[in-house]
Amino acid sequence: MEQNLTTGNVPKTVLYFSLPFLLSYFLQTLYGMADLYIIGQFNGVESTTAVSVGSQAMHMLTVMIVGLAMGATIQIGRAVGGRKQQEAAQVIGNTVTLFLCLSAVLTTGLLFAVKPLTAILATPAEAVADTVCYLTICLIGIPFITAYNIISAMLRGMGDSKSPLYFVAVACAANIALDCLFIGAMGLGAAGAALGTTVSQAISVLVSLAVMKKKSIGIPLSPRDFRPRKATMAGLLKIGIPVALQDGFIQISFIVITVFANRRGLNDAAAVGIVEKIIGILFLVPSSMLSAVSALAAQNIGAGKHDRAALTLRFASSAAVFWGIAAVAVMQFFAEPFIGLFTDHADVILSGSQYMRGYVWDCLLAGIHFCFSGYFCAYGLSGVSFLHNFISILCARIPLAYLASAYFTSTLFPMGLASTIGSLLSVLICVGAYAWLNKRRFLNGAGS
Repeated sequence: MEQNLTTGNVPKTVLYFSLPFLLSYFLQTLYGMADLYIIGQFNGVESTTAVSVGSQAMHMLTVMIVGLAMGATIQIGRAVGGRKQQEAAQVIGNTVTLFLCLSAVLTTGLLFAVKPLTAILATPAEAVADTVCYLTICLIGIPFITAYNIISAMLRGMGDSKSPLYFVAVACAANIALDCLFIGAMGLGAAGAALGTTVSQAISVLVSLAVMKKKSIGIPLSPRDFRPRKATMAGLLKIGIPVALQDGFIQISFIVITVFANRRGLNDAAAVGIVEKIIGILFLVPSSMLSAVSALAAQNIGAGKHDRAALTLRFASSAAVFWGIAAVAVMQFFAEPFIGLFTDHADVILSGSQYMRGYVWDCLLAGIHFCFSGYFCAYGLSGVSFLHNFISILCARIPLAYLASAYFTSTLFPMGLASTIGSLLSVLICVGAYAWLNKRRFLNGAGS
């Protein structure tokens, strides 16, 4: 499963490596889309809101786990690029040990916090019971979420972006089938959506473990590799914690915006939830480019090929920008039909289209700072990525969303623009940091 990403044509390598990322993220997004679509066909706005609010909370948890696992991708990528198999084996073993402990703590702690979490999210009263039920069942599946994401992170660090695609495809197919069974045939509502998600994640992990047992990953492991090592754990956490916090703060900003929308009533709450699902699809290209840049740049940095790492950043950023332009153009003209796929309530469609037309500009700008974040992380500078996102959230996303909610009560368009302005601030900080670090020649030395 190990692949060398330090040679060959850079644009071709980026596209070849990022395409499985893109498809994987699409299928993961389809999880939530399927839940929301199917629940909308068989249940009312209350259940749709419950799944929307609950899945957003679970998405926040998932992206933080993915962010923490970025440390494994980078460390393994550097070791593979530098032809250091023993180091790669130690990183893999310590990653497994770390995340096994993490999943146990998270599952236990969060199950006791379901009701407070539902209250913090300002869930509309009509949807509270279903939201609590949805979250409880999904939280039981945390070990499976964790297992899938560490397996994917390790494989991508070794240059294999295809296998995680196959594993998530199995989960997606199972989730859709189980949703139809639990929600449609059995009438379990929000509980059925959560049950389908949890069981499908378990199936995906079992399949991935079976495949990895049958096929050699290319790096021999021994029991001593699983023993915690201070230096290895520190390397994983040094990169992973800032990325996890960054992703967590971004999701918190989205949740805060959801709270603002929830306080405006059930229709606006449903509209924001639906748009977040659609935006999740539009962000697939920026997200896949971030992951591709981090993995590709890490291997090239490990091999001492800093110019090739920088070229990877430039090409990925350009591709993300072109995608963003296309997304903005489509949503300015066709927002209503896309919102209408998930609901037939005219008020929800109107509010959703307003929110989408402001929010979609974020797709263009996020493509740029996502790629920079992946590049900085590959050099072990995940603190820079954390900083620009934190400043963006604190100075733009949350305060502007609050002002928009308070002073523009008849439209969600200004609330959508809050995220866009936040991304603009992130881009400016990233470009400035990149220029400053290059001027000091820090990037050429940070990976050595």
